[in-house]
Amino acid sequence: MPLKLNWGLVGGGETSQIGSAHRIGARLDGHFELVAGALDIDPVRAREFAVRLGVPEDRAYGDWREMLGREKGLPTYGRLDLVTVATPNSTHHEISKAFLEAGFHVLCEKPLTMTLADGEDLVRTARDADRILAVNYGYSGYPMVRQARSMVRDGKLGRIRIVVAEFSHGSHADAAVADNPSVRWRYDPEQTGVSSVLADAGLHALHMACFVIGQQVTRVSADFVSVIESRELEDDALLALRFAGGATGRLWTSAVAVGQQHGLNLRVFGELGGLRWVQEHPNQLYWTPLGKPTRTLERGDVRLSEEARLATRITIGHAEGFPGAIANIYSNLAETIRARNEGRAPHPAATWYPAGEEGLQTLAVVHAAARSARKGGTWVEP
Repeated sequence: MPLKLNWGLVGGGETSQIGSAHRIGARLDGHFELVAGALDIDPVRAREFAVRLGVPEDRAYGDWREMLGREKGLPTYGRLDLVTVATPNSTHHEISKAFLEAGFHVLCEKPLTMTLADGEDLVRTARDADRILAVNYGYSGYPMVRQARSMVRDGKLGRIRIVVAEFSHGSHADAAVADNPSVRWRYDPEQTGVSSVLADAGLHALHMACFVIGQQVTRVSADFVSVIESRELEDDALLALRFAGGATGRLWTSAVAVGQQHGLNLRVFGELGGLRWVQEHPNQLYWTPLGKPTRTLERGDVRLSEEARLATRITIGHAEGFPGAIANIYSNLAETIRARNEGRAPHPAATWYPAGEEGLQTLAVVHAAARSARKGGTWVEP
């Protein structure tokens, strides 16, 4: 095993919803070591939690500016190889841009930014600095999602006709807690941008559809609704999509679907067959060849694609969940960073991490959908 890469984390503190998944994922395969962090908006909590995680005291920072100021001055052998930005949406642009400009590779939580202009700026900054900019569409790391992508790529489904993506939950369905600060901020345009549930949950379903079928959205028609009327932004959205390769798409996302615990699933229908994957049962991919019975493909089967096998750690029949999917993103980045450092091409499967350009493309669709919804569902180009 090569030497571990140095990893820094901004945000993702003790009470963060996503922080633990990053910490487990980054270290699961032994590629990264957490050596620096500014983990909380409160400087005292930030330092204390980092030290408890094993970060050296002199690299446990009270805020990201302090972290950046010291880390960019360290000698090459001690510098961070990757910085993860897991802070609120409104801060993604400023923090990611600062670290990119200082010469660090960055993995940013989604959405990439709140505005298209900021997203374009980040992608341009990464290109100019010759740094990696990745976006944490972690669900694309699941082995059977990668199996689905490889089957589409290899022509097993023929021409793709229709893709249907959903991400629906009921976590914000109770009108009585709509003013709870932990919920209310998600529907505040100042903190969230032009969209709430689509930019939060639906963005994952949108990326997964594009990722699996290998096509980008060219037109969108959207219907946004605030079931709880006090909300400025939507808590339910329905999108019709057209893709560059000729596929038709349907996407439903909701935060008020009572009884749905997670609700991320994908169906792909082609000329020669169909695929179905459900995130709450991620080990199985259902494959129906045209005119034949449905087959269940199991994670860990040696007959799966190389990309699916490389994304698998545990033998067939055992559970392998979300932190493992995040870990595959980190493993892809580790291979890509090491390849750059060694002056070689990375393994082709490692290039499947979600790049900044993908974050920008999906963000453009969200903004187009918001414009479409304001115009009563008119078709809009991203």
